[in-house]
Amino acid sequence: MELELVTIGNELLLGFTLDSNSAYLARALAPVGGRVVRNTTVADDGKAIGEAVRDALARTGFVITSGGLGPTRDDVTKKAVADIVGQQLVLDETYLQQLRERFAAFGRRMADSNRTQAERPEGATVLPNPIGTAPGLWVESDAGVVVMLPGVPSEFRALTDAQVAPRVAARARGTAVVSRTLRTTGIPESTLGDTISHLADSLVPMTMAFLPSLAGVDVRLTVADRTSEEARIALDDAARQIDQLLGPARYGEESDDLADILIGLLGARGETLAVAESCTGGLVGARLTAIPGSSRVFVGGVIAYSNRLKERLLDVTPAALETYGAVSEVVALEMARGVRTRTGAEAGLSITGVAGPGGGTGEKPVGTVWLAASLGTTERAIRRVFPGNRDDIRQRAAQAALDLLRRQILRDDEEQDRSE
Repeated sequence: MELELVTIGNELLLGFTLDSNSAYLARALAPVGGRVVRNTTVADDGKAIGEAVRDALARTGFVITSGGLGPTRDDVTKKAVADIVGQQLVLDETYLQQLRERFAAFGRRMADSNRTQAERPEGATVLPNPIGTAPGLWVESDAGVVVMLPGVPSEFRALTDAQVAPRVAARARGTAVVSRTLRTTGIPESTLGDTISHLADSLVPMTMAFLPSLAGVDVRLTVADRTSEEARIALDDAARQIDQLLGPARYGEESDDLADILIGLLGARGETLAVAESCTGGLVGARLTAIPGSSRVFVGGVIAYSNRLKERLLDVTPAALETYGAVSEVVALEMARGVRTRTGAEAGLSITGVAGPGGGTGEKPVGTVWLAASLGTTERAIRRVFPGNRDDIRQRAAQAALDLLRRQILRDDEEQDRSE
């Protein structure tokens, strides 16, 4: 079932307010069979609203509007829609009384301007708003269906979940649009596409979108026009095949955080972790401590930005700093060992690099980062050159460090399984 959304508000067009309602609506309706195919944003202007709704009805016959239902002069959505469907605005006495009672319950007198919120196109169904004073309205006519919702995000979401989604589900008759996001890291978008894109043609018809970010590349798989169960089976099959091709590059699904994944792996082994950070200045520690319950694994860290503190707090040798420089494999490994020694943790993780914008050389350009992980009797250091500005480089380095230790644990677990 295809539908369109018209978001209304000068503040949206001026950039003072971000439109979160369109994303929420698409996510809420897809699982019940509603597919948002177009989103149009217009000003608080009756003519603009009318044109947008009329055009959308001509394309899909089902339109949802967001905004313009308040009590002030710029709230003109109801009048614009009533003109399109050829219905008069009438005062809903029942809802007007409910409004008065709501204001009275809060010890306030209802302003005269709030009376307009009890108006509705004749024949419209009132969708009760449990949070605010503006109800939603469901209008059906020969032109199609127009659903008017308030623009306040909390009210929009409450009405979408309680009133709109169930009605859309009934019209969609059991079909759904179901998506699944697979999270990857440490693999470029182009390589990822070359590796798995062909699966979209061989599986149940589905779309495959690649969504790069500082954390990696998410793969969004979407199946439409199937029942929820059929879609789930198809997505499970696709995920299994993608896992076989990607191996450890795929670390989770949906909103999984790599720091949370790493804490889970270490916790299952009964091991603790400490970090030594230079250019990231505590970003890895912040990622880890943002996870509830991380204290069972994460014991702490050292931010050693200067060479002097690297020597004093992490036992980095002056010879290593003089011979190889702070941004080097040798120093990264000494930092990882040193933080283990100083804290008694079973695992140590370190980062040292050139985040920029200055400080780069021909041998070590801006974005050069050395990462090291020390776990048990095994150690590994890797060099990366990350693109972007200073913040981008630091965020990418923190993600790469977490991934380095995660992969080392996975290899260690595999070796133990083979030896048993």
